[in-house]
Amino acid sequence: MAGFEDDDTEETVTCLRMTLYHPAQMQGGIFQSIRFYNREKLPSGEVVKFGRNTSICRYIFQDKQVSRVQFALQLFKDFNSSVLSFEIKNMSKKASLIVDNQELGYLNKVKLPYRCMVRFGDYQFLMEKEDGESLDFFETQFILSPRPLLQENILAVMSPVPENGHFTTRSTSPTEMDENES
Repeated sequence: MAGFEDDDTEETVTCLRMTLYHPAQMQGGIFQSIRFYNREKLPSGEVVKFGRNTSICRYIFQDKQVSRVQFALQLFKDFNSSVLSFEIKNMSKKASLIVDNQELGYLNKVKLPYRCMVRFGDYQFLMEKEDGESLDFFETQFILSPRPLLQENILAVMSPVPENGHFTTRSTSPTEMDENES
C-alpha cells in the first residue's frame, strides 16, 4: 500500500471562462466550431488566436464580418508574482476591440482584469479568470449566453422613468412644466 507522500498532487490550472453572445448565434452557425461547456487544456506558452482563419486560429467564428485573426490571448506572469494573467491583443485592422470601456486599436494590448466585457462588432464576451497553480498549462471554457450580456446596462440607461403617471426619458437637467400640461 503506497503512502500519501508517494501520491502525485494535482495542481489547479488557471482557467479563462468566456461567456459568448451574438444576435445571430442560433441561425448563423457562427459558433459551430467552438465546443461549449467543456474545459480545454492548453500549454501556457501558446498564443490563442480567435478569428475566421481556420489554419491560424484555434477558435473560429463562421462570420465574414470577423477578421482573419480578430484577437489573441496570451498567458503571462507579472514580474515578482506567482499569479498568471492574460493579455489580449487586437489583431484586426478593421475593427476596434473594446475591453470594458477601453478601446484597443490594431496591435494594442492590455492585461485582462479578473472579470471584464470584451466586444467587437455584434460580439460580446464576458471573460472571467479563475486562478490556478500550474505554470505549464491553462484552460479555456466557453459558455453560450441565450441573451445579450450588456442588456441590463443598456436598459438601465434607456428605460423611461415614470413621473406623475407619465413616462418621460431621463434627463440630466430638470425641466419646467406648466401645472396645466398633461
